This record gives sequence, C-alpha cells and structure tokens, in this order.
Amino acid sequence: MQLPDAEEVFRSFAQKIRANRSRDFSLIGIHTGGVWLAERLHRELAIAKPLGILSVSFYRDDFDKIGLHSQTKPSEIPFEVDGAHILLVDDVLNTGRTTRAAINELFDYGRPASISLAALVDRGGRELPIAAQYVGIEIALPADKMLELKCDESGKLSFDLYDKNLPE
Repeated sequence: MQLPDAEEVFRSFAQKIRANRSRDFSLIGIHTGGVWLAERLHRELAIAKPLGILSVSFYRDDFDKIGLHSQTKPSEIPFEVDGAHILLVDDVLNTGRTTRAAINELFDYGRPASISLAALVDRGGRELPIAAQYVGIEIALPADKMLELKCDESGKLSFDLYDKNLPE
C-alpha cells in the first residue's frame, strides 16, 4: 500500500488549524508522535504559551495487559490547566482510547474550559465516541495493520505500516 507523504499531510494539517483557529489555546502533544507534531505546530503557529506534553502510559485501559512501555517519559504541563482552552495533538486516531486516556490525565491537572483534538491521521475504527476537530488525512486500513509516524534526526516526518501481531 502506498502511504501518503507525511510532510505534505502535516502542511495541510497545520493550515487547517491556522485557518480555523477561533480562540487562543494551549497545545499539548500526546507522547510520542503527538509531541513531534505539537512541537512543530507550536513553532509554525507562533503560539506564545508553553507547550505541554502528556504521557498516557499509566492512564491506558490496557495497562494491566501490556504493561509499561520501556521508554515511558513523564508528562509536563507548564501552564495552568484550569480554565485553559486546550488543543490536544496526536499522530493517529483509531479506537479513541489514547484520547480518552489523555483527557483522563488532563483532568488530574485541572478543569480546562475546553479540549479540542487534532489528529494528523484518522484511520477510523472508533471504539469510543471521540472525534477530532482537526484532521490532516483520513485513511482506511485493515484492522490488523498499524500506522506509525516516524521522525528522523532532522525532524522530517514519515509513515510506516506494519502488522499489529509482528514485532516492530
């Protein structure tokens, strides 16, 4: 399967957010791919507020089955969440469970005025009633495939597709 150019998708994604931005918001990226995207959006949209990072590892509903990822990093939210308008950024939206975990963690920091979701890729397959307000591209993939966003040392984004049941 021919995957789209991640850099082109990101440019379109950033433009959609820039064009439809109705309020001043704080950016929070979900570890790992969402953080890469949020860092670039933070620069390109010239957002003055500091960037937040969420690691949802402890909030996942499959934590007891899959355990803790070996590269788990702590969340960092360097601003007041109470009353903030949050733009939550993730790389791939699929079942909605990562987004649910991120929202659960956010509420541990306070009560935001609003939370919007920006996902570079929406691949469908929702198991929870979650929808992104900003989407770079929609891609239909078989359920046994995983779409992964990669970022090289220079910051260039790319996509990789692999079987869920095979080791990476």
